[in-house]
Amino acid sequence: MQPLLVVLLGPTASGKTALSLALAERFNGEIVSCDSIAVYRELEIGSAKPSLAERARVPHYLIDVFGPQEWCTAGDYSRLGRAAIAEISGRQHLPIVTGGTGFYLRALIDGLFPGPPRSAKLRERLERSAQRHPAGWLHRLLQRLDAAAAERIHANDTPKLIRAIEVCLAARQPITQAWQAGRDPLTGYRVLRIGLNPDRQALYARIDGRAQSMFEYGLLEETSYIMKTYGNTLPTLDALGYRQAKQVLSGELALKDAIAAAQQGHRNYAKRQLTWFRREPEVHWLAGFGDDPAIEAAACQIIQTALAAPHSTPEKPQE
Repeated sequence: MQPLLVVLLGPTASGKTALSLALAERFNGEIVSCDSIAVYRELEIGSAKPSLAERARVPHYLIDVFGPQEWCTAGDYSRLGRAAIAEISGRQHLPIVTGGTGFYLRALIDGLFPGPPRSAKLRERLERSAQRHPAGWLHRLLQRLDAAAAERIHANDTPKLIRAIEVCLAARQPITQAWQAGRDPLTGYRVLRIGLNPDRQALYARIDGRAQSMFEYGLLEETSYIMKTYGNTLPTLDALGYRQAKQVLSGELALKDAIAAAQQGHRNYAKRQLTWFRREPEVHWLAGFGDDPAIEAAACQIIQTALAAPHSTPEKPQE
């Protein structure tokens, strides 16, 4: 029988960290983070990564792997994540992939298209051009090169826009054609997906509280340190929260307006996450937060059933 791989997915602030810790302790598991910001060192407050105390409870992987001046591609994440899963499974422990970065998760499970390598020179040109042009310029450029890809990538997602444009130019074809090429899916595991889908208004209230707390607990100071140490043009500082903190530090936004913008940005991000994850196959959706004992019990039952009967049927997604 193939070993089990648990994937815990859901929107930001839905309680994935709390549930992943409980499941790891219950089933002798280890956690592989699937978060595009937690993978960077020194980005602590704005990433909402598990605390040091939480990481001490069970082993964690793919947290604090790259410096803030580096860039972790989906391919980098897939390679490191698959190695971590193999290591955990090789010790007869349960790998639990936890996070909300859908593109990383897809790269890990489904594999990536065989696109051209990254070009530092082209990327620098695109970044400089984006700074010279009005907001939305990269998205408009991608629309001219590949309208279908532009529909799938958010106008504010600069890293993905740059990569898509880079592929279009380097491969001399739309990136959507490259996406249709063969991939290298993860094999050798029974993938069990568990999704958190709490009440929308309750989720938004948590998101608003979390975003405000980030500023209260030192996000401005953390962002200022990163900017002074590594420069203020890091792609990692385009992440939600850090972007608004930069605007406060540069005088573009008042603090209260930055908090409101961060709250709205995270709420919009949660919507996009849920839209993305509903396209994932065979997800066992749970209508609640991960720190709810009833949700924890339901997730434990799903895993126990999968361990006993590998062909269990998932529930239908809840809207």
